[in-house]
This record gives sequence, structure tokens and C-alpha cells, in this order.
Amino acid sequence: MERVGAVDGLRFAFGTLTVFRVRVHRWDRAAGGVAMVVAPVVGVVVGVLAGAVGALVAWRGGALSGAVAVVAVGAVVTRGLHLDGVADVADGLGSGKPAEDALRIMKQSDIGPFGVLTLVLLMFAQVAVLAGQFGVSLWRGALAAAVAATAGRVALAWGCLRSVPAARPGGLGAMVAGTVRPVSAVVVTLLVAGAAAALRWQCGVAVLLGSVVAAGLLRRCVRRFGGVTGDVLGALVETSATAALVALALT
Repeated sequence: MERVGAVDGLRFAFGTLTVFRVRVHRWDRAAGGVAMVVAPVVGVVVGVLAGAVGALVAWRGGALSGAVAVVAVGAVVTRGLHLDGVADVADGLGSGKPAEDALRIMKQSDIGPFGVLTLVLLMFAQVAVLAGQFGVSLWRGALAAAVAATAGRVALAWGCLRSVPAARPGGLGAMVAGTVRPVSAVVVTLLVAGAAAALRWQCGVAVLLGSVVAAGLLRRCVRRFGGVTGDVLGALVETSATAALVALALT
């Protein structure tokens, strides 16, 4: 099989995870596996953009307004893809139904009560922590936004480990499930955590904690649904990002 370069992986990652107009040259499992490993680069771009906008808004409109701006920019740049995944996974897990029925519920276009409640609480937590960080300084708020967005994308490598199957055929989840070697997930996590710690040691801890919490959700989803879907991967992103923010608030 032809080797996939980092550029093809980045094109795949930006083309599928953001609204940026990127021409994807390769759409296959090999490229998808590389994309999930280099996805933190997408997180850096999204996080820096959201953090910069949030800092500008906070400078003129206050910490709370800046925090809302960060969350809003992140949602717009990603088409709300990951937030939708959170709601769908919450509905699937909360349904109490067998895996096949739960997956059908997740695929429906509407959002149930579990999804609404989970989404509201998650976004409230993100806004609350970011407001606190912007309250300390504009730099701290922008840094928190960037670290959280990057930590969220680290979780994608763990969600696509070779030991994790797809819950159903078709879709992005099936395309990338089982494509990442464990050593690659470990290396990218340590690299991102190390880079974050170089800026502020608490940020390194936040990245690691985000991965741990996401791993817990991943285990639950695999046992409940039989594997991962695109919705599960999106939920891992937002869960890891939120856990990283909470870690920053507590350290």
C-alpha cells in the first residue's frame, strides 16, 4: 500500500473536521489514520482562532462575553459536528436500549432530553471555565481555549486505536476506526502535553486529564454500542476539551 504523508493526513483532517475549504486528495482508511494522529494540529488552529476572537471580545465586552465567543467560534468552525456527537451519544447511552436500537436513536436527526441536558451542561461548563480564565487575563483565556481545543483532538487518536472496532459500517467512524497504532497515540499525546506544559505546566496536566476522561467515555461507548461511530468520536473531542478546561480551573 502506498504510504500516506502528513500533508495528505492534514488535508483529510481539516477537510472533515472543519469548515475550511481544503481539497482532500486521499479519502481512504490509510489517510484517515494519519488524519486522526495529526488532528491536534487542527485543534491548535481552531483553538488559536477561537482564543484570539474571545480575547478581543473579552477586552471590550468582558470575560463572560469572551468565553461565549470562544465556544461560538469553535462551533461555527467545526459545523457543530462534535457538539452534535455529544448530544447523540448522550441520547444513545441514556436510552437504555440494546446496541442496535441505541445506534438507530443516535442516527436520528432530532435530539432527545438526554442530549439536550448533556449539551447544555457541557457548554455551560466550558463557558464558565473560560470566563474565569479571561477574568484572570486575556492571555490566560486565549491559552485555555487553545489548549482545550488541542486536547480534544488528541482524543481522536485514542478513539481510533486498532483495538477499537466500528460500531456500524459506513460513515466517518467506520472509515477511521481501527487505523491508529497505540504507539502513535501515546507519542502524539506526550508531544502535545509536553508542548502545553512548556507554556504553563497546568496545561500539560490538562491535556493528560482530558485524554484520561475521554478514554473512560470511549470504554463505555465500546461496551455499550460495540464500537465507535462518528458521533462517538465527536463526543470524545468535546469531553476531552471540557475535562481539560475543568483541570485548568482546578489547578
